[in-house]
Amino acid sequence: MTHRIAIAPSGFKESLSAARVAEAIAVGVRRVIPDADLDLIPLVDGGEGTAEALALAGGGRLVPCTATGPVGDPVPSHFALLGDGTTPGPLTAVVEMAAVAGLALVPPGLRHPGATTTYGVGELIRAALDAGARRILIGCGDSGTSDGGAGALQALGARLTDRHGRELRRGGGALHELERIDPSGLDPRLARTELLVACNPYNVLCGKRGVARVFGPQKGATPAEVELLSAGLERWAAVLTRDLLPTVAPEPEKGPEPGSGPVLATGVPLDLRTAPGTGASGGLGAGLAAVGARLLPRYDVLLDGLDLDARLARADFVITAEGALDHQTVRGKIPAEVARRAQASGVPVLVLAGTIGPGAQDVRAVGVDAYSAILPAPMTLVEAIGRSGELLADATERALRIMALGSRLGERAGRYAPSA
Repeated sequence: MTHRIAIAPSGFKESLSAARVAEAIAVGVRRVIPDADLDLIPLVDGGEGTAEALALAGGGRLVPCTATGPVGDPVPSHFALLGDGTTPGPLTAVVEMAAVAGLALVPPGLRHPGATTTYGVGELIRAALDAGARRILIGCGDSGTSDGGAGALQALGARLTDRHGRELRRGGGALHELERIDPSGLDPRLARTELLVACNPYNVLCGKRGVARVFGPQKGATPAEVELLSAGLERWAAVLTRDLLPTVAPEPEKGPEPGSGPVLATGVPLDLRTAPGTGASGGLGAGLAAVGARLLPRYDVLLDGLDLDARLARADFVITAEGALDHQTVRGKIPAEVARRAQASGVPVLVLAGTIGPGAQDVRAVGVDAYSAILPAPMTLVEAIGRSGELLADATERALRIMALGSRLGERAGRYAPSA
């Protein structure tokens, strides 16, 4: 009997793309089940690798360019144009914010989210407009910023000033000084362009679960800096609402509760503080929503065309993976999404993770049957990153051999069970 195994992982940040993670897992599977029927389904969540993955899936191409990086220096970047030029409808571009403002582009010694900027994201959007795109998908994830998208709006022509009328310096650390936004210089093509932001709807701009408090520390913020960033984003939401939002906008739907499914934020949300997705990529979602972008649950957008549900349902077993399995996994990470979809078809799911942190056990509630870390022994982060492909293959082999042992024990117990 041929085993059908679906391999549907995310990438490992600053290490392996989703495609390479899938290939490494496949190596481990082949060591134990050489004749397995493997379906490799590398998945992206809007972060690193999104533009390339969607270009490959949609017959498009990457367009290289140089833009302003998160610490203000020029960096090589790219966006994608989808289709082959004959597809009906407006030309679609994919702007991956991580390709110009991602955490991987912030040197360890400069990880101060109060100073980093999304200015380059706005530059990529303008480059896509220059290329003729009139439908732009912005992938949010793996950001190294917390400026609410202020830098992106500055690059698109908005003028941000303090109470003295001076241009606001870049970075979320300056937002508490914001007095006014002048939108008169915004690129007029934005009004004729469909902007779609693929984001995690659990991420909100402000409040107890606001993006600065949840993600600021892992981007390098101290507790005092977290509070300064939070105050700045509160101010940002207030001024955006006053100066940019239209007087009439559709009511946003209720935000997601822990354990609930994703919620679609249609149109421009009235409450930029707490509407689903406004906290995406350090608040980039809020900034783009204020200029007309629609905030969409990322998997509704990014998995379109993959036929993922049917492919998972055809499998006997699913393996997924991510860099860190913890309390955030159930809040919209790829393993949770894969498990939720596989559970609907009764297909068992194994998660492999670089590290396992507090709250990892919560993934059982969304359909994960088992999870395992890939590290066999303590090692430095540099070593783990360098050996991640090897570690994934070995961890897959270990997990499958343990599963095979369990199956043999079950068969043996059944053989000697008393007959009725």
